[in-house]
Amino acid sequence: MIRYFSLFALALVFFSCKEAKKEATKNTPPNVILIFTDDQGYQDVGAFGATDIETPHLDNMAKEGVILSSFYAAQAVCSASRAGILTGCYPNRIGIHNAFMPNATTGLNHQETTIAEMLKAKGYHTAMYGKWHLGDHPKFMPNQHGFDDYFGIPYSNDMWPLHPQQGPIFNFDPLPLYENEKVIDTLTDQSDLTTQITERSVAFIKKQKDNPFFLYVAHPQPHVPLYVSDKFKGKSKRGLYGDVIMEIDWSVGEILKTLKENNLEENTIVIFTSDNGPWLAYGNHAGSALPFREGKGTAWEGGQREPFIMKYPNKIKAGSVIDSPVMAIDILPTIAEITGASLPTLPIDGKSAWPLLSGASKESPQEAYFFYYRVNELFGVRYGPWKLYFPHTYRTMEGQPQGKDGLPGEYKMIAMEEVELYNLHTDKSETTNVAAEHPEVVQKIKQLANAMRHKLGDSLIELEGTETRQPGRVD
Repeated sequence: MIRYFSLFALALVFFSCKEAKKEATKNTPPNVILIFTDDQGYQDVGAFGATDIETPHLDNMAKEGVILSSFYAAQAVCSASRAGILTGCYPNRIGIHNAFMPNATTGLNHQETTIAEMLKAKGYHTAMYGKWHLGDHPKFMPNQHGFDDYFGIPYSNDMWPLHPQQGPIFNFDPLPLYENEKVIDTLTDQSDLTTQITERSVAFIKKQKDNPFFLYVAHPQPHVPLYVSDKFKGKSKRGLYGDVIMEIDWSVGEILKTLKENNLEENTIVIFTSDNGPWLAYGNHAGSALPFREGKGTAWEGGQREPFIMKYPNKIKAGSVIDSPVMAIDILPTIAEITGASLPTLPIDGKSAWPLLSGASKESPQEAYFFYYRVNELFGVRYGPWKLYFPHTYRTMEGQPQGKDGLPGEYKMIAMEEVELYNLHTDKSETTNVAAEHPEVVQKIKQLANAMRHKLGDSLIELEGTETRQPGRVD
């Protein structure tokens, strides 16, 4: 009898603890993990059409979460794209253009609020592991923008003396590896970097398991030069590039496994996406944006439409696929709504996509999205199913000799002379210009573009905006 009573008491204690833990989780703000790859193409994940690269962890994440099939990077280049997702602003609003070179005299201004700063103000512990690329001067580095812990590189992994064009075009110094504000190494081999970033991420999750946290995992891969550890070398059917993606998928798996092992899975938002499309000049060392047109460095769909997967168990319908457009600028306000964090005091461009993600709405959070490139040039606008392009010059590898094994091919420049309009619902690959058949759509998008030009400007027509802000500058 005593034995049965003891077993009953133990079961009661276990049940009470489990219920208490559930109640505590209910009242604890969700953890947030943002996984951001570099130059990954739309088709470089199984759930998005890859047949020659195995990505079981990302595919399973998609089955348990939601896919946004019309998700756009904030811009088609490194620094600008990162500025957009971390601040909720079009990069040109905050004076961030193109990709910063080493020893840049500008960077992300301290008046801007990053996701890390927004959540830190709500008591979150924050960490960033990987590629920063928002200014490498000490005043612009991650620890100055809300991150408690940082490990990684300050800019792109090809900005080093081993660049194939070092000498004739570039003169890069050694690539530094940082731990917080200290350089702990200079890299000559990046084979273990994905593993190191993953190990740091796992350790951070375990350390902060009893506290709300924000973890930003910004993989330098699959940006060239491609590097992979021995455990994935030669594993894919798409050569070295595929091996690299498989290792990134492994990294995602390690993070998800750690959440599960520490009972954090249900109360953690995990987002996976990339900064821009594939760098097509590098041929077999570039990804695939198919079925979309072009890649990195263009406003065509292949330049900014990215794989996007979000997992938040019991809060979003598992296995959902949403085609309504969303852009990286919407991530910060979405996280703010879910966590109850306060939005930045300065105006931002993003709007919360949580009603769409949660199933409360089927509408995009924005009426239109604007595709800027270079220094404030408005290339195009997405409006419903329509994508309109204004006259501009863009680069293409079409008809050009492809790069191979880490050496780039040479782009040719194309001048678009007239407005072009595409219906993305019927023409995903943007092959048929229908501007002449839909003058009313062209007119409506021009009106939207003119309203945005008034705010942010457009250097293609020599117009300055009234709402742009300055980047941070070295004194």
